[in-house]
Amino acid sequence: MKIVLLESLGISNDLLVKYVDKLKEKGHEFEFYERDLDVDKQIMRLHGADVLMIANMPLDERIIAECESLKFINIAFTGVDHVPTASAKEKNIAVSNASGYSNDSVAELVLGLTLSLLRKLPQVDVLTRNGGVVGDLVGNELKGKTVGIIGTGAIGSRTAELFNAFGCKVLGYDTQNVDLIGVDHVELDELYEHSDIISLHCPLIESTRGLINEEAINRMKDGVVFINAARGPIVDSDALAKALISGKVGAAGIDVYEIEPPLATDHPLLHTPNTIVAPHIAYLSRESMEKRAKIVFDSLDSWIAGNQVNKIV
Repeated sequence: MKIVLLESLGISNDLLVKYVDKLKEKGHEFEFYERDLDVDKQIMRLHGADVLMIANMPLDERIIAECESLKFINIAFTGVDHVPTASAKEKNIAVSNASGYSNDSVAELVLGLTLSLLRKLPQVDVLTRNGGVVGDLVGNELKGKTVGIIGTGAIGSRTAELFNAFGCKVLGYDTQNVDLIGVDHVELDELYEHSDIISLHCPLIESTRGLINEEAINRMKDGVVFINAARGPIVDSDALAKALISGKVGAAGIDVYEIEPPLATDHPLLHTPNTIVAPHIAYLSRESMEKRAKIVFDSLDSWIAGNQVNKIV
């Protein structure tokens, strides 16, 4: 098999070499390239490849159409909306993801964003550096707050566990039948109405695209804290920015956007009050990257052995 990795997996070179050496010992060929969004260059690099490995790099339809030898796309990421899976299915190309590697990493960042916003840490940092004193910058405790989790899959349920540990009441909404200890499952309207904090953990599919729009925001509690570490297109950024400026949304922690950062300097969420923005890092920790590498190389071994796991297509 010829296996081509088109971008870094975020692990040390020593660890990558250990995985690659095991493949080479079994007679497989492995090529690694730094990320390059030039599709022509990608096609050239994939010449004769049986397996393509990527993380969150957008994959153009041309890869599927022109890389005739491709049999397996091994995605080192949970979401797969950056890969044309329908086209892969038409060409009988198997697709797997790395679900589960970042559950703790994402959940912990959500808690960190929430605590930072409640205690006004960005504002007091600036204040202190400029010789100020506390003044009116008094924050709030997390304990006793009602938290709404939209999407109670693996990451959402882990996030709920952490909020429970802080003494929060947790409401959950999911289209699947999910029974979680410490989570009261409710309809969206009830979640909007009662949640002091709302955190998104649903996938980007047609039914969730634009889910958080002006109408949805208007149904939320005044001053709600809003967190998005799921997918950017689930949220109407203009509507959220408007709500932050008006105070309808009291604060927001945003890690994902309609496009991958870098963002244009006029992006609305870069100019809103009480907002922490991050460049899509929720999944990214040293521990999660090592978990991810193990998952994708185990998936590769399983697929080669005829037993595809973490199957998307």
